[in-house]
Amino acid sequence: MDYQDVLIFWFEQCTPTDWFKKSDEFDQLIHQRFAKIHQMVAQGECAHWRATAQGSLAEVIVLDQFSRNIYRDQIASFASDPMALTLAQVAIEKGFDQMLKPEEKSFLYMPFMHSESRFIHQQAVKLFNQQGLENNYQFELAHQAIIERFGRYPHRNAILNRQSSEEELTFFAQPNSSF
Repeated sequence: MDYQDVLIFWFEQCTPTDWFKKSDEFDQLIHQRFAKIHQMVAQGECAHWRATAQGSLAEVIVLDQFSRNIYRDQIASFASDPMALTLAQVAIEKGFDQMLKPEEKSFLYMPFMHSESRFIHQQAVKLFNQQGLENNYQFELAHQAIIERFGRYPHRNAILNRQSSEEELTFFAQPNSSF
C-alpha cells in the first residue's frame, strides 16, 4: 500500500458525509483497510511519503482522521495528534499546502483545528480563512471559541479520563456543544 491508496479511498471512494458522521460501519472499514498502515505511519515507517505534497497529505489523514475512526471513543484516537500537527506544520513550511486543492488542503490543516492549544488555533484561523475553505473556517471559529472558553475540548474529557467542570457540564447541555 502506498499513499495513493489512502488518497483514493478518502477523496474518491468516500463522501463528505462519511468523513464527518459517526458510523460503526465506516470505522470498521477503515480499521480493516488501514490499521496496519496507520501503525506504520505512526512509527515513522512511511517518512518517504513526506517528499511530496500528496504524500504529506496522506500521512496527515492517516494520523489525524483514521486515528479517530480506528480508535473511536478510546484514548488512542488522539494519540497521533501531535505527530499529525508537526507533519502538517512541516508540509506548510515546504509550501505543500499551496499545491493542494481546497478540499485536500482542509485535511492538511485539520490537525490545527483538533489541537487544544490556543496558540495553534490562532494559526488555524489564518489557515482556514481563505477562498474555498469558507465552511471549514466557520467550523474553526467554533472550535477556537471552545478552546478559548475552556482551554480544551470538554467532549474529550470522558475518553481522556479528565474531570469535567460545572461550566463544561452546563455547556454539554447546549445544542452543538460537541463535534
